[in-house]
Amino acid sequence: MTDEWRGWQEAAETALYGDGGFYRSPEGPAGHFRTSVHASPLFAAAVARLLVRTARELGTDTVDLVDVGAGRGELVTGVLAALPGIAPAGLSVRAYAVEISGRPERLDPRIEWCSEPPQEVRGLLFANEWLDNVPTPVAETDADGVERYVLVRTADGSERLGAPVTGADAAWLRRWWPSAGPGSRAEIGRPRDEAWTRAVSTLSAGLAVAVDYAHVREARPPFGTLTGFRAGREVRPVPDGSCDLTSHVALDACAAAGAGGGAVPGVVDQREALRGLGVSGERPPLALASTDPAGYVRALAGAGEAAELTARGGLGDFGWLMQRVDTDAPGPSGGLSSPSGD
Repeated sequence: MTDEWRGWQEAAETALYGDGGFYRSPEGPAGHFRTSVHASPLFAAAVARLLVRTARELGTDTVDLVDVGAGRGELVTGVLAALPGIAPAGLSVRAYAVEISGRPERLDPRIEWCSEPPQEVRGLLFANEWLDNVPTPVAETDADGVERYVLVRTADGSERLGAPVTGADAAWLRRWWPSAGPGSRAEIGRPRDEAWTRAVSTLSAGLAVAVDYAHVREARPPFGTLTGFRAGREVRPVPDGSCDLTSHVALDACAAAGAGGGAVPGVVDQREALRGLGVSGERPPLALASTDPAGYVRALAGAGEAAELTARGGLGDFGWLMQRVDTDAPGPSGGLSSPSGD
């Protein structure tokens, strides 16, 4: 780490994924923040149902599951654990965890650990809180109304304005995040569009899902969302490798990029997506307390976990982008595989 001034994309790339970077630490993401995967096994069970549904739609008894940005394999492990009570007899699952760090000890041997998504996948590619950690340039509009790259100093996170934004980055801003005037900021999501398009392209058939805190063109935050997290607390973003660096995702732009010129899928919130996969948060009937007290307690605990996963102002506000790839089409169809339909 040095005191040189760099653009946020380059600085964050080194801080998160370089030698000694945040995501190479032994504790992994779970040591610093809590995702839906860590909140409840109900989340993994919902993904397991989506995997089974995808296999049924493909008409196959052998299906792939690719967990992109796998952390330490918590989601893919949870899905495999949930499948025996969900999957039909005879369904075979090839499981992949995609992460830059080394394979964790004692990981289920059925899971293949890889640094890049496998190619020609037929099944479900699931990226939970991955795109928010794909580093982006940051732009700020100066007093004269010119959008300029924001430069950051690695040692302390100090910022200053650099050169005007030009080329493809400027075009992205015009289309997806127009300036709100002097002093306004934006995270230029073009690297995320490209990352999502590459991920979708690894599917020969099936469904690609990205889950992240998100915003849309009509409601971009005027000052951006870049922030840091360390040990469960939000902190000032400093690209020195000591904290996570994250910002919300323009999932509408990712959807358009991943559609490859086809119909662009919509984005639903996690409340809607999970309710369509059997996670409702509804309390069990009180009568169950009399007939099956232990069952009532278990159901009540499950309802509490489901409520957290679907809560407004919390995890329920995550966006779900679902991109279908048809087996006989040259690229993504853009169709939305609704989680509410069986």
